[in-house]
Amino acid sequence: MFSKSKINEPGPKQAETPTATPASSPASSSSSSSASTGASEYSKPAAPKAKPPASLLSSDLHITGNVKTTGDIQVEGTVEGDIRAHLLTIGESATIKGEITADDVVINGRIVGRVRGLKVRLTSTARVEGDIIHKTIAIESGAHFEGSVQRQDDPLSPGKAAQKAPAHAAATVVPAKAEG
Repeated sequence: MFSKSKINEPGPKQAETPTATPASSPASSSSSSSASTGASEYSKPAAPKAKPPASLLSSDLHITGNVKTTGDIQVEGTVEGDIRAHLLTIGESATIKGEITADDVVINGRIVGRVRGLKVRLTSTARVEGDIIHKTIAIESGAHFEGSVQRQDDPLSPGKAAQKAPAHAAATVVPAKAEG
């Protein structure tokens, strides 16, 4: 049983290898350096638990196409396409034309399109033209919003809202045609 634990633990086995070959000192020094390199390789995956910083799309950047990440994004420029992220921050100078899907959305700039998020926050400088599908929402005084708001327990799944949204949009279009 003791030898079984040595097999499963690579650290003691590597330390045992250099002491087993003391006759060739150059070989033992090179194997000990490779053993230490091997030991550091095992510890490297456990070390990077710190969250990487948000990706910044600067104000002079114009993207045409979709952006998708599992991390965080801060947009200061213009994006014509859909964005999917964990935490999405739309800066005051930013303009987004497309659908946004994120766990947390903080809107300081302009969005033309649907917003989906577990937590959605419109600050006082936000300008949103489109539907917001959320679990929780906060709208600060001064924010401009034109569209519908719909609460869902799972706003990130597009299936439920896609069925309800066209019916709602058609209902708002029909009275406009009837009046005009």
